[in-house]
Amino acid sequence: MKRALGVCYYPEHWPEEMWPRDAARMVAAGITWVRIGEFAWSRMEPTPGNFTFDWLDRAIDTLSAAGLKVILGTPTCTPPRWMLHRYPDMLAVDALGHPRKFGSRRHYCFSHAGYRAASGKIAEILGDRYGRDPRIHAWQIDNEYGCHDTVLSYSDAARDAFRGWLATQYRDIDALNAAWGTVFWSMEYRSFDEIDLPHLTVTQAAPAHELAFRRFSSDQVTRYNAVQVAALRARSDAPLIHNYMGRVLDFDHFEVGASLDIASWDSYPIGFLSDRLEASDDHKQRYLQQGDPDMQAFHHDLYRAVGKDGRWWVMEQQPGPVNWAPHNPAALPGMVRLWSWEAFAHGAEVVSYFRWRQAPFAQEQMHAGLLRPDDAAAPGLDEAAQVGREIAELPEVAQTQAPVALIFDYPSEWAWATLPQGAGFSYFRLMLDAYRALRKCGLSIDIVPSTTTDLSGYKLVLAPGLAQMPPALIAALQETVALVGPRSNAVTQELSIPTPMGPDLPGIDVTVSRVESLPPAAHRDAVDGGAVHHWVETLEGTSETIFETTCGQKIVMSNGTMNYLGAWPDETLWGRIIRHLADMAGLPVHDLPEGLRLRDTATHRFAFNYSAEAVTFQDRMLPPAGVEWWAI
Repeated sequence: MKRALGVCYYPEHWPEEMWPRDAARMVAAGITWVRIGEFAWSRMEPTPGNFTFDWLDRAIDTLSAAGLKVILGTPTCTPPRWMLHRYPDMLAVDALGHPRKFGSRRHYCFSHAGYRAASGKIAEILGDRYGRDPRIHAWQIDNEYGCHDTVLSYSDAARDAFRGWLATQYRDIDALNAAWGTVFWSMEYRSFDEIDLPHLTVTQAAPAHELAFRRFSSDQVTRYNAVQVAALRARSDAPLIHNYMGRVLDFDHFEVGASLDIASWDSYPIGFLSDRLEASDDHKQRYLQQGDPDMQAFHHDLYRAVGKDGRWWVMEQQPGPVNWAPHNPAALPGMVRLWSWEAFAHGAEVVSYFRWRQAPFAQEQMHAGLLRPDDAAAPGLDEAAQVGREIAELPEVAQTQAPVALIFDYPSEWAWATLPQGAGFSYFRLMLDAYRALRKCGLSIDIVPSTTTDLSGYKLVLAPGLAQMPPALIAALQETVALVGPRSNAVTQELSIPTPMGPDLPGIDVTVSRVESLPPAAHRDAVDGGAVHHWVETLEGTSETIFETTCGQKIVMSNGTMNYLGAWPDETLWGRIIRHLADMAGLPVHDLPEGLRLRDTATHRFAFNYSAEAVTFQDRMLPPAGVEWWAI
């Protein structure tokens, strides 16, 4: 599919006489896709059973007549007020027992059968009306599953559904008691109906109980999504999409994505730097107006893996200051262009900006768009138009398998969130640190799920923090240079310590006999540079020690191609480890200037300068926020 630009538009927010002018200005800026409808349920069905689609028909007419391809959203993330009269118990409930009340969005509980059916019904009605309409080129189902911490709901509906889920999973209450270790602290159950949700306990609930609830909650998202997929599949051949979020890990995106055609995500680099990334003050100041150099690329590669056949989009791209982060600076000039091109270099088919015009009212009135509220152009519009001109001139860039794979697993996030064994242990942070170390060496990466059985073509594979390792994955890792750990293959699916103890990998003699979590100020120096922090394991075994601390504690043990990492390296040590592995794998690495990142496609190398200063790479000077590409 040819690269293209899109924009998110809300015709219900603007007088109808503005629509034709807006559509014409979009086309003039090089925009070809427009997303509408995902928040408009109260305008589609203002009272139960009273459908008012006239305005939507006219909006689709206007946008399509201008040459725009319409993405129509199902409006289920914003159920109207009358829905709550119909289902007073549909609200999600937080871990403190507070209902997530009406007045914003995403207030529904995924487990509520009535609301799930109502969501399927509105999808059917939209599908009946627009499913065969040639002007509708794609569908977005719901919006941002999991945003605002809405996956884990502690409602009565969730409790009842959880009990049924447990009965299906375990079949026998004695089997559950054995699996969960409920003999500890006299927590044994006599029936599934005695089991409550794992919150409001005096101290932590049984870890296996908590992990089961996280798995159940993920399954509920998948089940909820499947209802709308079924409704639209029967009525439309247009591709189905969901727009995932950055660092929302409470449900398995691979499971949800299996029934969809295209994965997309909402990219807010500056907002995420302030709101969703642990980093030093110096790092956040250095990239204040650019965003972290690896956060966006990580999600690009993740959602390329989630999308069917690698198809993925950016559905919402930040074009200016947002309203929801603790601090909301403007983008450095050139960054809107850089973010867009970085997405295309990682295989995006469409980059869609949020939003067309900044709203002058309601919760997001301080969220910048491509236009200001007074209809004048905002700074992001010129950069978006520049990208539009450039993608028309640059030949198609074919994707290719990267030389490095990083294994990603949502259940591992749930396992370590349940059993962190120390403040600050985060599966996501560990993964991002590994990804960053690879990128700082100039390497391109594919992210692949833990269910993969074929790693052929990859010269180097990293699997940090993988709580359980399927036998097929372990077998596939034997065929390449691999780095496993820390904390990989460390627990059973019920969060018990296995026998033999981990990592229990064929061909390498290493056992983790003890673990330690360190406070932020503590570290242990490595021989020849760098240090370990956060997490340290005591490693036993006869395999070769490749890296160790100055006090003789083993950090990496190896059998030549299989390597086990028993600690959380700092940035310097990560760099040393990656260079060692790359040398073993025959991969060239680069010493990149601060803020510079590379991405290789089948035909071109792209360079992105996240720095606020000019940098030089291989006799090429990139200005601040600069982007360059050349044939390889």
